[in-house]
Amino acid sequence: MKSNSFLKNNWFILSMLVGIVAGCIVGWLWPVVTVDGEVVSAGATVLEPLGTVFINLMFCVVVPMVFCSIASAIANMGDMRRAGKVLGTTVATFLVTAAIASIIMYVVVRVFPLVTGSYEITEGEVGTGLGLADMIINFFTKPDFIELWSRRAILPLIVAAVIFGFGVQLAGGPETATAKLLADLSNCIMKTVKIITYYAPIGFFGFFAYLVATYGPQLIGDYSRTLLIYYVMSFLYLAVFSPIYARFGGGKGAAKVMFQHLFKPAAVSFGTCSSVATIPTNMEVAEDTGISKDVTDIVLPLGATMHMDGSAMLAIVKVAFLFGIFGLDFTSGQAILAIIVAVFASVAMSGIPGGGGTGDLVLCTVFFPDQLAIAYPISIALANLMDPPATMVNAAGDYVVSFIVSRFVDGKDWLQKKLGKAE
Repeated sequence: MKSNSFLKNNWFILSMLVGIVAGCIVGWLWPVVTVDGEVVSAGATVLEPLGTVFINLMFCVVVPMVFCSIASAIANMGDMRRAGKVLGTTVATFLVTAAIASIIMYVVVRVFPLVTGSYEITEGEVGTGLGLADMIINFFTKPDFIELWSRRAILPLIVAAVIFGFGVQLAGGPETATAKLLADLSNCIMKTVKIITYYAPIGFFGFFAYLVATYGPQLIGDYSRTLLIYYVMSFLYLAVFSPIYARFGGGKGAAKVMFQHLFKPAAVSFGTCSSVATIPTNMEVAEDTGISKDVTDIVLPLGATMHMDGSAMLAIVKVAFLFGIFGLDFTSGQAILAIIVAVFASVAMSGIPGGGGTGDLVLCTVFFPDQLAIAYPISIALANLMDPPATMVNAAGDYVVSFIVSRFVDGKDWLQKKLGKAE
């Protein structure tokens, strides 16, 4: 009976593990083969479409889900002050945790220098970047309504959802037909997500076969030291600071509850390299934890774009690596600027695979304006190689942050009350 119960309760996690392990094995045994820089055998990368199908399904459902969940959470709040409190606490927590992650990574790269030898660098051309005003406009707004409904416009979509939610509040809040419709749509979309997740193990198989086949051989190349340091630090940060944040947010017993649920969003985000695609899984585990729905409906979608501890850590790694490449000293004064830029540049990074190009350009423009043609391609290469663990820290951390926000919104003993009701 216990064996059957274990399989019933953990079949999804077990099937994900099978898919991940099988994908890694296939990717390792069937790698990409190159001769003189040209690909002569695609290897297991031919299995990438299996993963692309899964992430495309997630992207299609996540856009309406983000809008409906955020707008519904605000529209159905009985007290607008609570909505404002949730938003303010969420953004403040994102900035603080990103700063902590950046400082920790700076200390690590000072103790363990990333560049110890010489590197061959190929120059590349970099187009003219957007000005500050244009960047702000594009990050938070779109010129046409139809452009909002795209995974490439998640941050403007969130802004629109927040404004619309407060608009519904002003029109009558929970008593309006619109608020009830938004709540119903959110519920239906979550059921749709459950259907899509049945395909997840196959998607993970395809993704991991592609990742290992493509990047496996490069892990022992010139960038291996940097990759190793970042991968190790990503897992350590998640393992060490997640329970600290959870304990602060949920009190006694919170770390244990958090660890019981953390693997699922961590695996989904590592496998898909997408914070956005992890939103449904984060919402599911947050609900199982007992976190208030109005908190998760704001924190998790907002976190997919703005909570980027992993990206902030990666930004420090990129800057430190490039300073080493150019033979420059990463001094404390430059470190302070790097941490500030890393925190705010990471906020601009979209929660989609490879979506950090804008953040890379921001970093390179600030620190290496005269070497953009060299610095930018290197930064992009590092981003692609380190995308899985960075996204894991970003997205799994969204769930952990919801503990902290709950403390300030629902009180220090919110988790104990939930656990008490469950008993």
